[in-house]
Amino acid sequence: MIEGGEPFFMKGGSSGVLLIHGFTGLPVELFLLGNFLNQKNFTVLCPRLAGHGTSENDLIRTTKEDWFNSVLDGFYILRGVCDKIFVVGHSMGGILTLKLSTQQDLAKIVTLAAPIFIDDGMGLKNLPPKEFCGNACVVKPRKKLDCDVPPAVNNVYEKTPLVSVHELVELIDDVKNLLPKVNAPILIMHGEDDHTAQPRSARFIMDNVGSVMKKIITVPNSGHLLPFAENRNFVFEMVLQFLSTNN
Repeated sequence: MIEGGEPFFMKGGSSGVLLIHGFTGLPVELFLLGNFLNQKNFTVLCPRLAGHGTSENDLIRTTKEDWFNSVLDGFYILRGVCDKIFVVGHSMGGILTLKLSTQQDLAKIVTLAAPIFIDDGMGLKNLPPKEFCGNACVVKPRKKLDCDVPPAVNNVYEKTPLVSVHELVELIDDVKNLLPKVNAPILIMHGEDDHTAQPRSARFIMDNVGSVMKKIITVPNSGHLLPFAENRNFVFEMVLQFLSTNN
């Protein structure tokens, strides 16, 4: 386990928030959001997705079903201690949130930069067929983050297994077809300068979910990493306002 890969639990009131991190990410990436919500008396749980927080070799051996089963495990744990469950997912975590909402009774859901459409700059057009990927990885550089965030958020995988990228793409395709079955109240947030998940992803979710109550917020001057963007306080406040509103 690398530092930051540990799941975290924060005991609060009878309303629980399940936080779901993104592809090749870590639970620590959602620690600031979790702590903020816990201070508002929510019970918070952020599980570690299978294959994450250890090594790229572990990720290679996991599938989209394994990732979703990690989410289900977290949901059942939280349901055991809370009367009402909200779910907030970042990036691929947002995709998993949408899928979870089609199988479980959730009070409300929030997606943060969910990637229905991945930016062309991520190189998907050069991805070899899955059967030819083997154990091949691509170097995944990311600028070191030091804007008042936990240092462990920088402990992301340096390489991304190509077979895992295929699993991510397949998961996204599956969830696209499930969107009409999503009926939980939903807040969709996306950074206007997101160069990982195209901002039009948010509008696609908005237009295709079956939810009666749905809201979309574009976060100005923000990229993909909304949970620790410089204006994350705005993101946190909007999430809190949505979860706390009685409708």
